[in-house]
Amino acid sequence: MKNLYTHLIVTTESDNVGIVVNPKGLEAGTKAMENVTLTEYISMGHKVALRQIESGDPIIRYGHTIAYADGMIRAGAWVNERNISVPEPPILDLISMEENEFPHLEPLRGYTFEGYKNKDGSVGTKNVLAITTSVQCVAGLTDYAVKKIKDELLPKYPNVDDVVGLTHTYGCGVAINAPAAMVPIRTIQNIMTNPNFGGEVMVIGLGCEKLRPERLLRVDDNTKNGAGDILYMQDESFKGFSQMLEGVMALAEKHLKKLNVRRRQTCPASDLVVGMQCGGSDAFSGLTANPVAGFVSDLIVRAGGSVLFSEVTEVRDAVHLLVPRTAEPAVGRALLAEMKWYDHYLSQGEVDRSENTSPGNKRGGLSTIVEKALGSIAKSGSAPIVDVLSPGEKVRKKGLTFAATPASDFVCGTLQVASGMNIHLFMTGRGTPYGLPMVPVIKVGSNTALSERWYDLIDFDAGRVATGETTIESLGWELFHLILKVASGQEKVSCDKLGLHNDLVLFNPGPLT
Repeated sequence: MKNLYTHLIVTTESDNVGIVVNPKGLEAGTKAMENVTLTEYISMGHKVALRQIESGDPIIRYGHTIAYADGMIRAGAWVNERNISVPEPPILDLISMEENEFPHLEPLRGYTFEGYKNKDGSVGTKNVLAITTSVQCVAGLTDYAVKKIKDELLPKYPNVDDVVGLTHTYGCGVAINAPAAMVPIRTIQNIMTNPNFGGEVMVIGLGCEKLRPERLLRVDDNTKNGAGDILYMQDESFKGFSQMLEGVMALAEKHLKKLNVRRRQTCPASDLVVGMQCGGSDAFSGLTANPVAGFVSDLIVRAGGSVLFSEVTEVRDAVHLLVPRTAEPAVGRALLAEMKWYDHYLSQGEVDRSENTSPGNKRGGLSTIVEKALGSIAKSGSAPIVDVLSPGEKVRKKGLTFAATPASDFVCGTLQVASGMNIHLFMTGRGTPYGLPMVPVIKVGSNTALSERWYDLIDFDAGRVATGETTIESLGWELFHLILKVASGQEKVSCDKLGLHNDLVLFNPGPLT
């Protein structure tokens, strides 16, 4: 990556477009580089043709084709979604599968954080009481109870950080035995076991729903905790709403007492499970925030920890670059299988992956899903991909894992919570108040203009890379140390300070009845 006259960023020598760096954009007549004078005003983050591009020629960024010109584009002109066409995605069956060799990653030792150790070997970064629901019908009672618990019970248990209701729109009116129904069911099951919940399982059900609350309890949980951990609103022993509420409060207090005993202990960085996600991306995301996150990903892997990167539609057009990074052919085949499954899922809705790119992405300079994908995968760093998870599955291995999810912020975050992440890195260029109550979300701004404007919503400014103020490596180390502080409870993320948290949103590809 190089800056030219402080006006443009060009990623490789073969690129025929540059990205405008200046926060106020560049006016027509600006000499951006030798032999390139802008023919029109172009906003920050948007693409400038570095030379004349003929009709049908490739538009090249990151050294790869991101689009084709619909007509002749003059040097100095604005290149955007209105004068280019999206290429076809890589043909999955033509991607070769080989035994790959990888450079040795030097182990990173001696880094620790203060976390909550669990009996199953996982480690929490928060201490939270989670109240799971089996069906949307009980969301009203759950929300009512959570507020009452926070007001009346939580102050008595100072070592518990929060109480969250895991409400959702699933549970009834669905084809519960359809093959795709396993996605939301295992997601709910695995969310309950997130390390930040300390193994305390509590479920509120209605009583007549298709998704039986008993199904949400693992066998060992059911044996350990008994049926008393499930409360049914339709239980005939309850007379009126007030007694139902009393039942929830009593059950909650039982779990709060256990959670309150937990204390932070020194844990190795290998106990971190970091979820990587980007949302509200712009043209700088793939130049600053995502590469910085990718450097951090490599540090976590070197320290023996686990990293999840996701978002199928934002990987699909770069999957041919990821398969050579899979640790063995079986992992490569699993990665391609997730791409095929999602291609089929989208085709059933009569759309394709190009629907992904949002109006905000385009205003931020991302013209095509291909351009977005090439920048998105930068957050995976350079480590080998050791495993692939289907939506809602739990992390199985240390190292870098592709956790297949939709690209929707809320759905991806929900599925990564189910996979077991205990800390979340969220990169954004356009800005988002996204947050989760159960997992700390560190928001990383891709450009300094956003980070300064949203000074109390963005936790870390990666835009300093674009201005040449610092390097990806330097910021990567800085962000790594911030992760350790947040995981230790020594520093609070912005969304927790403000209490800005999104609801969990299940991915339900199955039919409704």
